Amino acid sequence: MPQTKTSPKLHHETTVIKSAIISRLIVLTLILLWRTLLSPYDTSAPINPNCLSNNSSQPNVDLQQQHVLLPSLGSAIESSIVWDSVFFVRIAQCGYEYEQTYAFFPLLPLCISLLSRTVLAPLVPVIGQRAVLGLSGSVINNIAFVFVAVYLYRLSVVILKDHEAALRASILFCFNPASIFYSSIYSETLYALFSVGGLYHLISGKDVIAVLWFALSGFSRSNGILNAGYFCFQTMHQAYDAIFLRKRAFLALQVVVGGTLRCIFIFVPFVAFQAYGYNNICLGHLPNNMSPWCKARVPLLYNYIQSHYWGVGFLRYFQVKQLPNFLLASPILSLTVCSIVHYAKLKPEIFFSLGFCAPPERKDSAAVFFSLAENSSNSRENRNLKARKQVINDGTSLLPEEYKLSAKQGYLSAAVLPCILHLGFMAATAFFVMHVQVATRFLSFSPPLYWFASYIMKSPGTGKRWGYIVWAYSAAYILLGSLLFSNFYPFT
Repeated sequence: MPQTKTSPKLHHETTVIKSAIISRLIVLTLILLWRTLLSPYDTSAPINPNCLSNNSSQPNVDLQQQHVLLPSLGSAIESSIVWDSVFFVRIAQCGYEYEQTYAFFPLLPLCISLLSRTVLAPLVPVIGQRAVLGLSGSVINNIAFVFVAVYLYRLSVVILKDHEAALRASILFCFNPASIFYSSIYSETLYALFSVGGLYHLISGKDVIAVLWFALSGFSRSNGILNAGYFCFQTMHQAYDAIFLRKRAFLALQVVVGGTLRCIFIFVPFVAFQAYGYNNICLGHLPNNMSPWCKARVPLLYNYIQSHYWGVGFLRYFQVKQLPNFLLASPILSLTVCSIVHYAKLKPEIFFSLGFCAPPERKDSAAVFFSLAENSSNSRENRNLKARKQVINDGTSLLPEEYKLSAKQGYLSAAVLPCILHLGFMAATAFFVMHVQVATRFLSFSPPLYWFASYIMKSPGTGKRWGYIVWAYSAAYILLGSLLFSNFYPFT
């Protein structure tokens, strides 16, 4: 009965896709509702001066607006381009004109520019060039969001070994508190797609694809380089396996070199973008006319922009006047701390040893992290041999994949550990270094948050209460975010 084996996964994937689409429709409907009922705080969103570069291929803005067939529709779309969306659309239209625009990485603007010049190009005479750019960004992110949800479900099935828990986690993501940003022209969606998708390919043993996806995440947002940490974790454990278990020093050297090269490749987009900024801003200028960062021993444009223009730095946001922003970020940070502490409390031998003391059976769903491929294959063959000798309760044969899913380890699996460490580092960065209110969207892609929420929602006795709390939090932030953000009021 081959269909019986795959039908739960296919059914749940369909449910996830439907949930993702419904959630996007709800968010877009709320945006339209609030925009209709309320006047925006800042009405400067439609302002769009001509590009600074004379070489720009974009037509003159004033002349273009005179020939638009549906100017009211175009104006409505342009008015939805708010906050950071203004920068992404401007970069897609005119390139990097100012120093501070280099804080926004190029993957999303490139995708917007490509879509607006190809598939959506016929709409330019109808609604105008800038409206088409805004529409392109919205289309890209809303479609990409559906793929993020699917990849999260697939990743959750592999790691949690529980279809139902994976489904709950994925649906929670579909209605996450930062939903407004996944339907707006922000880089969170593409970053989440390549981060979650890359992790899924890594846990599936497809290292080359994982490296490529992680590199693309770094081309979308600066924190994409942190995904190299997964390969650092993998390299650390595989080198230990080679040295202490197999007694093969040369194999350990190969593992370290391979892991280093993978990490370097993930860093390439970030480094290349910094070099691109240095070439445009620093080269060809006299030292007296250079920006201060150009003269630094290690000229990092991104760090300078974040510090100089946005005031980002260690403890720089710890001010009394920022208390409301800390309160705004407190739910996501509290959920993060609880997820990490709960894992460390129940699995201290795994958490505090960084997985080195985890029992072998706890590493099954994360074999690519903890051992070399050859060892993983042998272990898998042994498990499959045992599986063929077992029988499920309903009398059907227990197939290897079903055997994996029957050993439900859930949130306390050793496979969750590298994701927990990644989440912890990002949460610490958001709290101590960044504008703390950004934490809601900064952490919103992280799988352990949804795995933990799914886990506590099924806790005996208190699960129902936690379910109400989690869903109330998500619903409140979806309503609040769509109301404030879409009308140019500060949210996160």
